[in-house]
Amino acid sequence: MAVATVVAFAACMPVGCAHTEALPQREPAYETAAVKGEPQPRAEAQVGYATWYGAALAGHHTADGGRFDPSKMTAAHLTLPFGTWVDVVRVDNGASVRVRITDRGPWGHPDRIIDLSREAARELGTLKMGVVRVKLVVLPAAP
Repeated sequence: MAVATVVAFAACMPVGCAHTEALPQREPAYETAAVKGEPQPRAEAQVGYATWYGAALAGHHTADGGRFDPSKMTAAHLTLPFGTWVDVVRVDNGASVRVRITDRGPWGHPDRIIDLSREAARELGTLKMGVVRVKLVVLPAAP
């Protein structure tokens, strides 16, 4: 029975391609003269509110696979790629810190754009305030 099934299956398989015309020739890729050299990276900016998180999540896994350490200069952002460096600038006084995105958040408040580690919040002077209006400047490459 098994031999008959194999023979019947083999009879249904196509033997070769029935097309006889040749494939069309592709034109070679061309270069434009619009941009010379390497393209310059773009710096992006966002304005919104920053919060911070600390000891309660220390040691927990971050979304990038690492462990959260509140003493490091890290942050959570909803969409920026992990490893992105961001300058966080307070709108009210111009104080700034540089953090690396290692996690996702903040959640539940659409006007909040970044969650800072405790250390980043301390250096920015926002520990007692909890929430502060900031401008994020996405850096084009690691500092």
